[in-house]
Formats: sequence, C-alpha cells, structure tokens
Amino acid sequence: MKLKPIHNIEINLLETFILLCKQYSLSYFLIGGSLLGAIRHQGFIPWDDDLDIGMTRADYNQFLKVAPVTLSHSSYFLQTPYSDRNYGLSYAKLLDLTTDIQELNNINNAKKGIFIDIFPFDAIPASSNERTAQMAKFKLYDSSIIVRLGYHLVDSPLRKMIQPLSVKQYNEVRQLKHKRDAVMEQFNDSGTTEFKNMASQYRYKKEIMTAADITNLITHPFEHLNVSIPANYDQLLTQMYGNYMQLPPESERVQKHFASISINGQKLE
Repeated sequence: MKLKPIHNIEINLLETFILLCKQYSLSYFLIGGSLLGAIRHQGFIPWDDDLDIGMTRADYNQFLKVAPVTLSHSSYFLQTPYSDRNYGLSYAKLLDLTTDIQELNNINNAKKGIFIDIFPFDAIPASSNERTAQMAKFKLYDSSIIVRLGYHLVDSPLRKMIQPLSVKQYNEVRQLKHKRDAVMEQFNDSGTTEFKNMASQYRYKKEIMTAADITNLITHPFEHLNVSIPANYDQLLTQMYGNYMQLPPESERVQKHFASISINGQKLE
C-alpha cells in the first residue's frame, strides 16, 4: 500500500491541530515513532503509517473542549470516548471523514477515517507498588470497555449478528469510561514530577517523562512543518529505542495499522 497519500492527509490533520493549539495557546509535543521520525528522517519514518502527539492533561482536556466547535463545519472529527459512544480507547483521535479505513487486528463499530493520535500525559506516583496498582486498575477498566463495545481482532459473520448495545448498556460503558479517566488522573494533584502516557504500547518505563520534558519544548522540522518536540529528545529516544539512529532490519520496515483505505471513495492500492 502506498503511504504517501496517507502521510499527506496526516500532515494536513497535524497542521490543523497545530493551528488550533496556537489559537488557544495550548502546548503539544511529538512522541514515539513520530518523534523518532522527526529526528532521524525530518518527517515520517518512511514505512510508518501513523502520527502520535502528546499533551499535558490540562492542555489535552482544554483541546477536547474547544476543538469540536472550530471543527464542526469541516470534514474533521475529534473522536473521543464521549464524542463517539462506540469508541473504546482512552485517548483522542483527529479523523478525516472523507477517508475510510479498515484497521489490522482491530474490528469495531467506531467512526473510521485516517487519523492522528492525541495522548494525554498524566502524573504517576513515585512508589512502584502504587504504579502497579494504578496500571492494573487502568487495564481492568480499559479491557472491560473494549470487550463491551465489541472490539475484535478479526471480522466474522458472528460479529455482524451481535445486537447493538441498548441505551442502558451504553450508559454503563460511559460510566466505565469516567472511572477509567479518574484512574488515569488519580495523581495529577499529588505533586509528583513524572508523567506517563497510560495508553502507551511500550513497556511501562519507556514512555515516562519528567515535568521538564513535557514543558521544555523546541521547534523541529517535520516534513514541511515546524513542530514542537521535547528539548530532551535524545535521552527520551534512547530510553525508548536504544540506538535510535540505527535503522531496523528491512523485514521490520512495514506499516502496521491499515488493512485497507479509501480516500474520497477511491480505494488506495
């Protein structure tokens, strides 16, 4: 599958996101593979098919309040656990609804479109026991929500026969989403100095950032845009990837998210 059309749409989404952040004086920073791409490739990792952004919880919550109003007359949709009742994840996505996607190993009834991911970073406790307990509670609520909303690894005729949730069942899931949020935000007023993307796909310690990391930001090229990244990017990328400037084996240079994509009704080959 050609990635250039996907990257173009994701860049447009990112540009809109950045404009909104500037309009409302909100900070953000690239994370994960997108931060790696910015440093090693000055843009996308050539075989990567997504774009990941981090925000402090305060700025993230404010973005979720103000963005939908500005986006209401566009083809962009801010997907959150509350704007799309079938969406089960704990973070936001900015979708382009002129596109349609089928994800690999992720079949569900949420709205679909090429997207960028927006993750909140929350304070975590200093105690390893408290960290373990918090993550266990987060995973318990997270998995319960995913199961109740009918997320599957593969599509099947049986899945299509499942009845939609009732209003009562959706309300129960909504309460679970609120409880999950409370667990994620549990330590935000505790004065701790380390922060984490609770929904991270990486091992627990790999995506921990200090207060300085998430507030001391610099500008760096990403494709034709200038984006915000942590000034401490070298330590953060080393923590996550080791020797991050070394390219992976060719066998690992594959896109991981999309099974099929349509743009304006045309299937992308």
